[in-house]
Amino acid sequence: MKSKPDKTLETSKKGKTPKSIASTQSLSSFVKAICDVMRRSNCASALQYVPELTWILFLRILDAQEHKAREEAEALGNDYSAALTAPYRWQDWAAPFVADTLSEGKPIGWKRKELFEAGDGKLFEFINNELLPHLHSLDVDLITQLPNVNASRKQRVIGRIMTAVEKVRVDSETNLRDILDKVHEIHIDHIDDTHFFTLSQVYEDLLLKMGEKNSDGGQFFTPREVIRGMVHVLDPQAGETVYDPCCGTGGFLAVAFEHISRNLGNAPAATILDALKHDTFFGREKENLVFPIALANLILHGIDQPNLWHGNTLTNRPTYGGLFEQAPPTFDVILTNPPFGGKEGSDAQKNYSFETGSTQVLFLQHILAELKAPLDGKAGGRCGIVLDEGLLFRNNESAFVETKRKLVDECDLWCIVSLPGGVFSTAGAGVKTNLLFFTKGKKTERIWYYDLSQVKIGKKSPMTLAHFGFDKQGGVLADADLPRTLTGDWFEQEDNQGKPFPSFARLRTKHGTPDADSDFSWTIGFAARRAKAQADMLPFLDAVKNLSEELLPLKEKLKTLKKDKADKGKVAIVEEAIKAKEKAIREAQTKAADIDASVYDLKAVNPHIKAISDTRTVLEIIDTINLQGQIVATAMNNLRGLL
Repeated sequence: MKSKPDKTLETSKKGKTPKSIASTQSLSSFVKAICDVMRRSNCASALQYVPELTWILFLRILDAQEHKAREEAEALGNDYSAALTAPYRWQDWAAPFVADTLSEGKPIGWKRKELFEAGDGKLFEFINNELLPHLHSLDVDLITQLPNVNASRKQRVIGRIMTAVEKVRVDSETNLRDILDKVHEIHIDHIDDTHFFTLSQVYEDLLLKMGEKNSDGGQFFTPREVIRGMVHVLDPQAGETVYDPCCGTGGFLAVAFEHISRNLGNAPAATILDALKHDTFFGREKENLVFPIALANLILHGIDQPNLWHGNTLTNRPTYGGLFEQAPPTFDVILTNPPFGGKEGSDAQKNYSFETGSTQVLFLQHILAELKAPLDGKAGGRCGIVLDEGLLFRNNESAFVETKRKLVDECDLWCIVSLPGGVFSTAGAGVKTNLLFFTKGKKTERIWYYDLSQVKIGKKSPMTLAHFGFDKQGGVLADADLPRTLTGDWFEQEDNQGKPFPSFARLRTKHGTPDADSDFSWTIGFAARRAKAQADMLPFLDAVKNLSEELLPLKEKLKTLKKDKADKGKVAIVEEAIKAKEKAIREAQTKAADIDASVYDLKAVNPHIKAISDTRTVLEIIDTINLQGQIVATAMNNLRGLL
């Protein structure tokens, strides 16, 4: 039985080329139309249609990139070895048939035409039974499940991106051909080798859909404006390595690539660009659904060979490590947002000095080990990390205290930014978060805090780069361009007349000096705090020492009494004295430990917040209540009159 005529095939014979999509906005609308088709085709939620669109988009862009690379090689008289060959290329099975456009001797879309003419279901059969198994086998033998030693780097990436695709989710061939036609219109001309592919911005919007509230995808998505603010602070440079140990959809790595590319200008050296695309960005991700999406996202941004490791970072057990083989032992820059509230088992905990079930604490220990140590006068690696507030102030578990102690002993924790509530509401309602910035190689002497918690954040008013005071290039934003939700009534206050607003971007370069302190920022002398704690602990430590010395003769006396079978009353008196000494020792040790632990309460508490107290008397409050009651009564009478 033959299908109805394929209108796409008929019009394609006329030789129409894909229409131009002139802007990111029009491209976004174009991709939205593709998603609309998917939503009516058994892919109702973003967690279903984003992975489906991911592999289709990827194969389209891969085909365009390979076509362009072949043309460039032929122009130079060089051979070119493609990652995919017929009939598995997009131009064979997915592109609309164009009779008068040949590629390697066959018309564009020849396989699709052949499958269409063979009848209903043949396109699905080809994709599910031939195409997908072939793509899966590019880097792993389907029988032995061993790596394909002959696979090229690009073939490994293709195989990994396709791992999560077992079969087509779209429910009808008519809808699938409609999707393929629309995706085909996203043309190679949208690729800008100097910077990044325009589609990457649109793809970020799709990933945002995965991260919206009530979607399980929120745990894999960090708001991109927060990421951009963090990247501007750390300012990664060409020649440095950038790492994210729990990269999710790859946002930190993609934004870091944009940042470095933009700073390189319009004509970077070929060697620098090659290193940037192949040897700069490294990440790890555990989730099977998200790992291929991260790969595709980085490729769409222009990172040709993402160095991503698939598996549990904390247990160090790889699902697939073939793309991570060239990773260095330590990294120059780490940017990350470890999962909030996660719990790890003993197989992960035993890999770390301070065992705990807290995922964030274990990730922080992992990061401290992965940061590059200072060498030959060069500073050590630097990190920007998102941590929930509980980790900062929690001191009732040894692993929390000791991990923070290790952090401030091995690194200069120079900045903590207190973010508004709701920034990460998609990852868990009510999670209060902070940004920590630190550099390995020097003890923390002082910590500069900046408070953004007063900013009101919501779905319609999300956190933006302007709230940090940055412009798009990382410069200081002019006061006139700062959002009102940040500045509030600061400019109207008498003491602030004629002063520039103390934004984070404006003050951060002054950290460590009095000029960095403002209504929203302050500095903690951490070395002084530690010294004070040591002094406060000393009486209790001395008490422990003295009590321990007093305890020894009592124990010797008890031993002698028992040996001599002395009167039970005498033995009981000595035993009670020993118990009292031991109790006093424990109490002194606990008080000393509490003082020590309090040093590592790093929570941001703005000392400049002015407490507003109600100075009214009880009678004045009663009068106010009566007045409000009269207003309500008047309003009800007016309403009754209208009725």
